[in-house]
Amino acid sequence: MLEKLSELGIRQELIDEIAEFRKNYPVEEAYASRVPLPKQFYYGKEVWEQAATALLCGENILLVGHKATGKNIFAENLAGVFGRPRWDVSFHVNMDAASLIGMDTFRNGEVTFRPGPVYTAARTGGFTVLDEINMAKSEAMAVLHATLDFRKTIDVPGYERIQLHPATRFIATMNYGYSGTKELNEALVSRFAVIQMPMISLESLVKLICNQYPDIRKEASEELAVVFLDLQKKCENAEISSKALDLRGLLGSIGLMEKGLDIYTALDMGITNKSFDPYEQTLIRDTIRARISRKTEKKDIFTD
Repeated sequence: MLEKLSELGIRQELIDEIAEFRKNYPVEEAYASRVPLPKQFYYGKEVWEQAATALLCGENILLVGHKATGKNIFAENLAGVFGRPRWDVSFHVNMDAASLIGMDTFRNGEVTFRPGPVYTAARTGGFTVLDEINMAKSEAMAVLHATLDFRKTIDVPGYERIQLHPATRFIATMNYGYSGTKELNEALVSRFAVIQMPMISLESLVKLICNQYPDIRKEASEELAVVFLDLQKKCENAEISSKALDLRGLLGSIGLMEKGLDIYTALDMGITNKSFDPYEQTLIRDTIRARISRKTEKKDIFTD
């Protein structure tokens, strides 16, 4: 991963500091399996330098952006580059303080404390990814205020107050305009360094596709990337909804093509059918067919 940062053009002193961070905070063997080995790499020099600098300074970061900007991929990349075990917290209506920190449970005939992801990450120096933080209930996030600010502590009701491991960091992600989301309050936002995630560029998208599917032809990867960017433009112009703007769906579709599925069928499954509106599906298919010939076969997409 550090070699990839060098290839991306990240400042060498920053890479050296990350290597020193990894050396100073070795991971406990019991949690080594939680250190991610990302299959996809986020290509974005400026974003990498912003995030790495903030994390090295002890800051927690909030990744903000529209759908398909690579926030979750980047969060996984950061944990992998820094060599930290990762815990994922996906917020939903039933996520409460006990789910984050831990709760009492009955074990071996007695009541014991069962730690939650935030507690465990705080103890071991892990990176906690707070996914869709703007969907969190206020009472769930209120318990993290002391954790995220200068106090760096967690009060466990009925037990103890613990101090965060010096390598512990929190990486929150947030999409705009999703159903069920809300504005974050100032007190919470002030506890993060905020990074605006840009829309993925053609060059970065082609690199991402080629990295995941080494046998894809360069021309085919460029055509598929342009199709995705065309859909992105239509989404920005409010011609279609964001349902079809699915980067995971595009990558999944390419995997289906590699297994021999017809290109249009694969793109229907990965992108077009994410919308359930027949008129919108027609617009998406027209966008795809304007770029990709109906005669395209597997041999035109992959070298092997």
